[in-house]
Amino acid sequence: MKTLKTTILWCMCSIFFISCDKDERSNQTSEDLKNDLIVQYGDGESDTLSNKNNEWTNVFVDNFNQGGNLNKWERTHGRNDYNSRICAYKYWNSSIQNFDNRSCLRLRSYKVNNNSYESGHVKSKFNFKPKRNEQYRVSAMIKFTAQDYNNATRQFKDTYGAWPAFWTVDESVWPQHGEIDIMEGFTFGGWSQYSSNLFYGRNFLQNEMGTSAERKYNLNDNNWHKYDMYWTNQNGNVYIDVFVDNNQVANYGNWVNPNLKLENFGPHNVILNMHIGSDNSLFDNGRINLFKNTFMWVDWVRVDKKNI
Repeated sequence: MKTLKTTILWCMCSIFFISCDKDERSNQTSEDLKNDLIVQYGDGESDTLSNKNNEWTNVFVDNFNQGGNLNKWERTHGRNDYNSRICAYKYWNSSIQNFDNRSCLRLRSYKVNNNSYESGHVKSKFNFKPKRNEQYRVSAMIKFTAQDYNNATRQFKDTYGAWPAFWTVDESVWPQHGEIDIMEGFTFGGWSQYSSNLFYGRNFLQNEMGTSAERKYNLNDNNWHKYDMYWTNQNGNVYIDVFVDNNQVANYGNWVNPNLKLENFGPHNVILNMHIGSDNSLFDNGRINLFKNTFMWVDWVRVDKKNI
């Protein structure tokens, strides 16, 4: 457990972190980046941080350190994807690996036979929901790549049928407790599309939102990107904001759809996974192309909260 010992040290650390812009952080090694996070937040392995002046308190973190394990997560095994019967999740496709001088969670996706694919899916054992006058922030640093049969790196957007996601949900009663898609990506063999989204319904397996909450945004597939979702309950008024690389891409309140009841969302787990293909018209499953492997890399995930 680490806390900030003096006001002077807190100010010095805050100034140091703020002075580093996003591009500089993107070029840091994994250890440098994680050390910066420690300067700002503490060591991340504890669940306490000084909360004076409504500072953030860390409640969950995984830096996916080399030599560590994934015991904070459930690694899904032997289950098909929600949206694609051709994609099966196996636990061995979720592992800690080195990439870009960072120690990361790697979700691997690949073809098994003519109409079958395997991929990775992890769900946090931690769940959360903001109480009255409380705010949560869910964050991750993510990158995508593909690899051809000569083990050369290919652009992620050149794959077809990959569907990575970073999201929160209560799977057991979907969608009565809602779903928050912080990032969903879709590849179409030369171009890609990204969006955030919400789902909600009063009856099991019956979403009443359609695509009314989908908010598209653009990404450069070749770069690391930081995703933040803020889930706020202010005097009983619940709203959600999504940021990519510190730029707001979505704002949600009950005004988005007459059926939406954000006060009924949660408690949610954090999920990271890579869908492959689809059972509807989103992809032509006969055209799926993952090259040899397609990867989702996650440098770190953290959840913080504060009083508001």
